[in-house]
Amino acid sequence: MAQKVMVEKGLDLLRAEFGEERVAAAVEAVKKFQVEVPSWIFGEFGGGRFGEYMPPGAALNIEQKLDDHALVNKLTGATGRVATHILWDLSEDGANGSLEVAKRVKTEAQKRGTDLGSISPTYFLKGSHRGSLSSEDKPTRDRYLAQTVLGGTIAQELANGLLTLWFPDGSSYPGQRELRTAYENIAAMLKEARNAVPNDVRILIEYKVFEPGTYSTTIPDWGAAAQIARDVGGNTGVLVDLGHHHHGTNIEQIVAMLIAIGIPCGFHFNTRYAADDDHAVEPNAEMARIFYELVGGDVIFSRSEDRNWAFMIDQCSSRENRIHAVLHSVDSLQLSLARAMLLNREKLHEYQQQDEVILANRCANNALLLADVRPILWKTRTEKGLPLDPVQAYVDSGYQKRIEAERK
Repeated sequence: MAQKVMVEKGLDLLRAEFGEERVAAAVEAVKKFQVEVPSWIFGEFGGGRFGEYMPPGAALNIEQKLDDHALVNKLTGATGRVATHILWDLSEDGANGSLEVAKRVKTEAQKRGTDLGSISPTYFLKGSHRGSLSSEDKPTRDRYLAQTVLGGTIAQELANGLLTLWFPDGSSYPGQRELRTAYENIAAMLKEARNAVPNDVRILIEYKVFEPGTYSTTIPDWGAAAQIARDVGGNTGVLVDLGHHHHGTNIEQIVAMLIAIGIPCGFHFNTRYAADDDHAVEPNAEMARIFYELVGGDVIFSRSEDRNWAFMIDQCSSRENRIHAVLHSVDSLQLSLARAMLLNREKLHEYQQQDEVILANRCANNALLLADVRPILWKTRTEKGLPLDPVQAYVDSGYQKRIEAERK
């Protein structure tokens, strides 16, 4: 009873400021929102990047990853699909992908009430130190092309028809590689991949400003990714990752421009402070502004399904508890979506037309920065039979102690 009173009091305050219609729309939006969770957040990956420490209870195999993912979905109701990497999750030997393994993984996911989501070829393991699809070594390019085509088959037959591509290709010193040749190679190989992958499979090309190459990356920014996607043609677009930019980059403007261009797109959500940190998502003003563009651009709940962007979390914990981190990310995304839904766009546009610069900024900030939208999330969770606080529910569940004991 006390929780119900708390929720209703919070909703009444929001209704008084933003109107009953906007609050109701925000509740429905949070109810519908779905985001994929990466399998790798749960496994033995990431610790070596930050030192020898590995958060306790890391999954030791794909079945345990699926167990963890199913629990996250049970606590949030918002993560029905799991994103996988071919050579981490869908392979017998870690060197070659396997359609048969993918079939088994899908069966195991469905047993747990979830399913496969986006499929990522793994271009950055052994043999890619001189490039993957951009390599000047044809056998290397052909090997990665074959994995890409297999990924398309898995995406079409077993998953949700989404193939996400990120390349480690680049260089650390001027003169190390011919920049134009690397770009031409990767563009040509992606055209071959597109021709071999069914067009109903959406291919999203990810970009990254640096790492592992520090002088150059072959697809360094959204413009390069968009140009290749347009040249490749078909159902090909751009994947935005928050951490893959220079400091101070206006990510929401990139989102707005990609929506205006109208090509297929998707988003890898995370938070960064220094570089590509892959930290858990936080409900900050930047994330709310990104959702403002997604909602206003009609790419999140569009009636035209091909307009909708694909939404995935891409993070890998270093010191924090991994399941805490992914639950926190889902919570943060829902908070950001709720804030975007509350913004009085009509009033904002009125201030814009009147050239009222500060009034427009304050109107935006009232929703995107200052609004306490937790009651909206509590309302949706109550109606869906979910815990009000998924992180605390996980802490109380005893699951962490159990997996630490079982996965030593």
